[in-house]
Parts: sequence; C-alpha cells; structure tokens
Amino acid sequence: MTGSVGAPAERREGREKVSGTARYAGEFPSPGRAQAWPVPAGVARGRVSGVDTTAALAVPGVLAVLTHENAPRLADPDDPTLALLQNARVPHRGWFVALVVAETLEAARAGAAAVRVTYDAEEHDVTLTASHPGVYVPEEANGGHPAVREQGDPDGAFDASDARVDVAYRVPPLHNHPMEPHTSTARWEDGRLTVHTSSQGTGAVRAVLAGLFGLPEERIVVTAEHVGGGFGSKGTPRPDVVLAAMAARETGRPVTVALPRRYLPAVVGHRPPTLHRLRLGAGADGRLASLTHEVTTHTSRIKEFVEQAAVPARVMYAAPHSRTVHRVAALDVPSPSWMRAPGEAPGMYALESALDELATELGMDPVELRVRNEPDVEPDSGRPFSSRHLVECLREGARRFGWAGRDPRPGVRREGPLLLGTGVAAATYPVMVGPSTATAHALPNGSFLVRTNATDIGTGARTVLAQVGADALGVPLERVRIEVGSTELPSAPLAGGSSGTASWGWAVHDACAGLARRLAGQGLDHRADTTGAADAESDFARHAFGAHFAEVAVDMVTGEVRVGRLLGVYAAGRILNARTARSQFVGGMTMGLGMALTEGSTMDAAFGDFTESDLASYHVPVHADVAGIEAHWLDEEDSRLNPMGSKGIGEIGIVGTAAAIGNAVHHATGVRLRELPLTPDRVLTGLLDRRA
Repeated sequence: MTGSVGAPAERREGREKVSGTARYAGEFPSPGRAQAWPVPAGVARGRVSGVDTTAALAVPGVLAVLTHENAPRLADPDDPTLALLQNARVPHRGWFVALVVAETLEAARAGAAAVRVTYDAEEHDVTLTASHPGVYVPEEANGGHPAVREQGDPDGAFDASDARVDVAYRVPPLHNHPMEPHTSTARWEDGRLTVHTSSQGTGAVRAVLAGLFGLPEERIVVTAEHVGGGFGSKGTPRPDVVLAAMAARETGRPVTVALPRRYLPAVVGHRPPTLHRLRLGAGADGRLASLTHEVTTHTSRIKEFVEQAAVPARVMYAAPHSRTVHRVAALDVPSPSWMRAPGEAPGMYALESALDELATELGMDPVELRVRNEPDVEPDSGRPFSSRHLVECLREGARRFGWAGRDPRPGVRREGPLLLGTGVAAATYPVMVGPSTATAHALPNGSFLVRTNATDIGTGARTVLAQVGADALGVPLERVRIEVGSTELPSAPLAGGSSGTASWGWAVHDACAGLARRLAGQGLDHRADTTGAADAESDFARHAFGAHFAEVAVDMVTGEVRVGRLLGVYAAGRILNARTARSQFVGGMTMGLGMALTEGSTMDAAFGDFTESDLASYHVPVHADVAGIEAHWLDEEDSRLNPMGSKGIGEIGIVGTAAAIGNAVHHATGVRLRELPLTPDRVLTGLLDRRA
C-alpha cells in the first residue's frame, strides 16, 4: 500500500479551474454554434391558445422559433417535466412554451422577448396547508420508503408520558442555485448526437435522450467534463438538454441552451415546503416512549415527488412506540425534485428541534438526552448497524466546543445589545452504493490509466479515485491518471445520494487490484464490474452520523442573528482524502447555515410563482456570515460497506446544522421560532412578543 488514501492530496483539476481553462458545458468550441433562449409560460394554469412569432423571427440573427406547433415530436418520457413543446397544456407558471434559436445569445434573448403568447387561463391553487382538501397519503415517499410506518401504540404512550412535546415546524421551499446554471450544447452529425451537458450523470442523460429521440444509445455521446455544482438539481436530465437537442436537430447546427437563473426555480426542481408535526413523549428519565413525526408537502400535478422527511425519525432514536407519516397535495406548482440531503435536511431540522424542546421540558442537557436514547439496532428495521458512533461524535463535539461550561438557562448571556447562545443537533445520512464498472490499463511509460464514467461535480472525485487506484496498485499517486465524465467510458452511476465515491471507488479498486495481480503475469489491463456485489442486500443498517454545535449572537435591537462558531464532528467511515472531505463537510454546513438564516422561497398565491427567483432575492450565505467553521471526524472503521470502508460525506454536513443554529437562537433568547429561515423580522417579532 502506498498510503495515498486518506492523504490531503490537492485536486487534480484545481489549476484548470483557477486559471479558467476548465471547460464547462457551454464553453466547448463548435463551428457555427447557435444560442437558444426559452420562453416561460405567463399563466399558472391553462392552455396556450396562440403563439405569434412574427416579431421574433424579424429580430436580426433569429434562426427559428420552436413551439408546440412545430417542434420535433418526442416519445413520451418517463419524466413528464421533459415533455417539452409537445402540446398546449400549461401545468404551472414558468413552463416553457417556446424556444428562440439565434446566431447570438443577445439575439435569442431579444427574440424570446418578442414572442407573443396568448392563453386560456384556468383557476389555480398553489398554497399548501396541512388541512388542504387535496392532501392524500401516497403509496411511497421518495426512495421507495413506505409512506407510513407504525409500531406499538404511539398515542397511548404519548398520553401516559411524564414529559410531552407536541409542536409544529415549517421549512419553506428551497432552491439549489448551482454556480453554473443548467446548460447543454448539442450537435447532430450523420444521425449521431453529441452533447456536452452540466449533469450529475451522463449515463442517465444518454438513456433519456435515446428514448425521447428513438435512437440507440450507442449513437449518442454525452460528456460532463466539469460541472459547476448541482446539489441534486442536476441529478436527472433537465429541459436544457432536451431543448438543445431539439433545436440542433431542427436547425442543423450546434445549439447551446443555458437556462437563465431566474427561470431555474420553475424548471429544474426545488426542495418542496414541508409542514411537520412532532409529538414526543418521554419518561422523567428522558427515555422516549413515543415518537410521532407527520409531514405534509406539495407536489406538482404532472409528477409525484414526496419528500421523505419523516424517514430519519425511523433511524435516530430508540422509541418503543412510533408513527411516521407522509402526506402530499398535488398543486399547480413546479415539480419539486432532489436537493442536497433530501428528506434528511428538513426532517432532521424538525426532529432535532423537537428533541431540544423536550430537553427543555425535562430540564435535561440536550447532549445527554440524545445519548440516553441511543438505540441498540435500527429502530425501524431491527437490523444491527454496520457501525454507529453518534454518541462518540456528540462527546467529542462537546469536548471540542466547550459544552461543559454552558449555562443551560436561556437568555442569560449578554454582551451589550447581543444575546448569546449555543445549540446542538445530531445528523444522519444513509450509506448508498450502486453497481459500477471501471477499467485499469498499464501504460508503456510505467504509469496507469483508470477510466470510469464518474462525474466530478466539484467534490474532487478525480483526485479521490486516483488515490483509491494508487493504493490498490501499490504505486505512487502521480503514476495514476483518471478519465471521467463521458458515456464513452465504462458505465457508472450518477453523482447523487452521497453514493458516488463509494460506487465508483469500489469498481476502481477492483479494477486496479485485478490489474496488479495480472501484472505479475504480464497482463496490461483489467476490467471490473461490481454488479451483484455493490447492489447486494445487506444484513446491516448502514448510515453515517454526526453532531453539530453552534454559537450565535442575537441582536435585541435589529433581530439579526450572527453565527460565531459552527462545529461538526462526523463518523463517516474511512476518510479517503482529508482535504476534499473537510471541504465537503464545511460546504454542507455552510448550506445548512443558509437554510437556517437566509434561504427561503415564497409561493405567490395570486401569481402562482416563486417570488425569490434569483440570487438578488434568494440569499445564500457568504464567508462573512460565519466567523469560524470547523469540521472533524472520527477514525471509523467499517468493513461492511465497500473495499475502501468509506461512507458518503457530501450531504451529512447540511443535515443537523439548521437545527443546531435554531436551538442556539432559543438558548440565546428564550424564544422558540419554528419556521425557517430565522430572518431578523421573525426574530425581532419573537423578542417583542416575549417582552409583551
């Protein structure tokens, strides 16, 4: 072994990115390339009754205007959000009703502004309430989880408990907003389609395009060499890639579609709003007797997407009586979709906030309350954990944070107009892995080439996979070259669910280990396929865990919340690269900070659209929003995962952060705020109400 795995190796593509030479989906040179600009629907529900393209076609440089009347016909997609320009129906505001193709981006935008669309508008409903008459219990929540799980008698146990908490929380719609908007460039040549796209998985894009356009997959090449973030929104094909392929076929020229940022909330998914009701009942010793977590969310009328926000409550704490329920209402809203830590982020915010309220009710330290309810096995399935070191994360975090010196009384620490407080929350995220393939080649110069269709969305996947390969080959890291990001490479699953490195790394490890064995007999290459192993059922419940600690200062005059310290301690298997892992943990925590304090979207009931549609109104956190942020991890060994012993780390950082900050705000002020984000107006209103 070379010791490459675990070392803080620098990102291999780092110099390209900082020097501007890394090419993204809209930056590949293509002679004769045209640009396209979509036209969003101007009503929240209805039908297009007419499209006048005369003025648009008169704009200098405009080549074509595609509408439902003249666009290429597509096969029915499995994902209804990709049935673009196929009929006159408008399922929500922002649905694309036309596409203008032009010589330049400026001409395409001007042409789009000149398109005149008339509608037969219908009454719409975009407002989610827990008592909405259209609320129903689906068959499943996302990920194939049963919508309802119940054990024992949670209502009876709650009524008989010494301490009870019955509370409601609300998480608003949230938007992904990657730095690189959703962009695709498509080119047709001799019946073959080549696409550069900003996607978390090129294999999925190729499969969808093949179905839509009736092509064999081998006649389509999809590449995603560099991807400027995705956070889940690029986990499935989006309208940009379909529109680019349609426009390129229609015009006979390469076409780039870069979706304007203001259009993203309506067409690339969002984290749907979630309304939570938590009922916790415990004995005087703090042990949970009853746990109920009920979630109500929305979906669109064309595609069911049910945020699995009650699922974490099935994993976290020992409670002999429990109920977890998901309910959903189909509204005239854009289709929600994946966003970093789907289910876990909103679900754990509510659960960990409610647990903090129970600690207050009991007069018990919130760290000790969590430790006291540590389960022996996974509560929902009864399976043993492959590894679970949540208690160790809590203890180590408390030590590093100085938790022992905390005065538990709320609202007693002051510095002038500032109220100071600290909070804690736990985190979990499932270990997921899928089948993958990879090849390893020994080159004449003594180096090695490893190839797999992984996607590096900014996580450092190239670097980490090279480290895995170097260790398996027993050679220095600099002798291993990695190729990723194209359907011309050995097939691999998408980057999502914190499963990428575990899935690709398994195949890379096996390919390189196999090559190392063959080299003894003068073999030059080796191919590995983890089908049947990576997707085999496990006898163990496999999860990563973590503990978050936060210190805040709340301004009594303005209501502003400032986070002075954030600390995360994680048990996430073997850490494969200390540098990129810390970056992922810190990135997740920063996103959780935004979820807690600044990020939130509002659905305008009358207009039927998100009012916070760009980065001027949807506020993501910046460096100045947190004075100090630290990420640490335990040296966790788990042989029941994959050959590397690794767990996913890309999402667990966000999971507990919002709750830790919210709990710290309560400790600082004595005011319990149950709706995110904790903006100054809400905090100040709470402070004023408390004084009254």
